[in-house]
Amino acid sequence: MYIIGIGVDIIEIGRIRAACLNRSSFVTRIFTAAEREYAFEKSSPWQHLAARFAAKEAVTKSLGRSFSWQEVEIIGRAGAVPIVRLHGRAKEIAAGLKVSEIKLSLSHSRQYAVAQALSLGGVGIESSFGSGNARHR
Repeated sequence: MYIIGIGVDIIEIGRIRAACLNRSSFVTRIFTAAEREYAFEKSSPWQHLAARFAAKEAVTKSLGRSFSWQEVEIIGRAGAVPIVRLHGRAKEIAAGLKVSEIKLSLSHSRQYAVAQALSLGGVGIESSFGSGNARHR
């Protein structure tokens, strides 16, 4: 397996909070229903939304392309590392790059959220985003 790309992003949590509160369409334009549900179940939803925003940016950078916000989805799992689910053009680009997995690390403090994404894959590896399994040919 090879490193295809690395991306990192940091965002001020206050900027995400302000955007969500001041622009009614921001939350639904940027975050999927599952991302919103996950964040708003938490006592500090802005930290979780900011971390997902940073993660979407980091994934985009790791793939070297821009996508619609909804095409990169960050799935939170209780007690486990979040996973990346790609849709539409993002999924097609990742498959074309032979990306089989995207590792993701998220963190936040009171003021900032940060994410790092590592796109892995290589020749002879089939991508199967969404199913959780990668098959080697």
